[in-house]
Amino acid sequence: MPRPIRARIHLDAVRHNYRQAKTFAPGARALAVVKANAYGHGAVAVARVLAEEADGFAVAYLEEALELRESGIRAPILLLDGIFSPDEMTILDRAGLTTVIHSRLQLDWLLAARPERPLDCWLKMDSGMHRMGFAPEDFSAACAELADCPHVRSLVLMSHFARADEPDHDYTEQQMRVFELATAATRAPRSLSNSAGVLVWPRAHGDWTRPGIMLYGASPLGDEHPSAALLRPAMTLESALISVRDLDPGEPVGYGGRFVCECPTRVGVAAIGYADGYPRHAPDGTPVAVRGCMTRIVGRVSMDLVTLDLTGIEDAAIGDPVELWGGQVSANAVAAASGTIAYQLFTNINRRVPLVYEDG
Repeated sequence: MPRPIRARIHLDAVRHNYRQAKTFAPGARALAVVKANAYGHGAVAVARVLAEEADGFAVAYLEEALELRESGIRAPILLLDGIFSPDEMTILDRAGLTTVIHSRLQLDWLLAARPERPLDCWLKMDSGMHRMGFAPEDFSAACAELADCPHVRSLVLMSHFARADEPDHDYTEQQMRVFELATAATRAPRSLSNSAGVLVWPRAHGDWTRPGIMLYGASPLGDEHPSAALLRPAMTLESALISVRDLDPGEPVGYGGRFVCECPTRVGVAAIGYADGYPRHAPDGTPVAVRGCMTRIVGRVSMDLVTLDLTGIEDAAIGDPVELWGGQVSANAVAAASGTIAYQLFTNINRRVPLVYEDG
């Protein structure tokens, strides 16, 4: 029998969440961000389910875009990291891709290119993230160079928020002001909003949004924010019990004896561990569900196994289903307990875990 572990991917939830992104930003077009294998959900499957309604897709780099093209995706695809060498301009041209330009070097490569057809590009400003993009004082000149370039067909102006998931912080307002001031004299479509921007910063919606994590059912604002109730989890990570035992008070569980039973405790073992992408540093008390009953992790996560508190779950037995996150166990809650974010939970799920697709 196969190892009892899988990640069920709910394609209907992805579709629902994309529509929510469009509802939050009416009038704006939305690029569905499917980089990092659609945050671990399968880029080709996600792109195919959205192909009839998505305004386009965004990936990190060329190889991710080519995978979508080779699978039959014809919609616009944006390379968020841009190109890494001038040789990639030829491939980008032939595949009909759109690239972000975030540096002088990339701009020079594009200006020197001789494509077979006009190119679409997005020009990125560093409005305060301080990661990539042209400085505000250099942005207008770069816009002018692209506007004068005969093989540039269209241009979108963009930036990226550093703290959009902090609604009470004024840094996003500062970034918007910087961007608006530097682009006031330029007539071109604009794109600022990631998922958090879509959900809580209406002034930043602009002409194009870039929803990412919200497509997969996790609100970047956390489970307490009203947006969380409007999204549907797109991944259910499942395993099953493969061992059940009863321990006396004082008995330790797992490596290092981190958890010590305070009372008679029934302990189960599920067939999943950090080699599968489950967070190794998940502490005692991290939520999990066994046979539909909420319980907790006890003891350190092992490479292939995790130990669970079955106390109070009557007749728990080998073979009972275990949900690590999904519709009952919040991925945000698991991430918060483990000192990380849902983005990392999803993208860490590796090829040891089969993806099983469901639609409807």
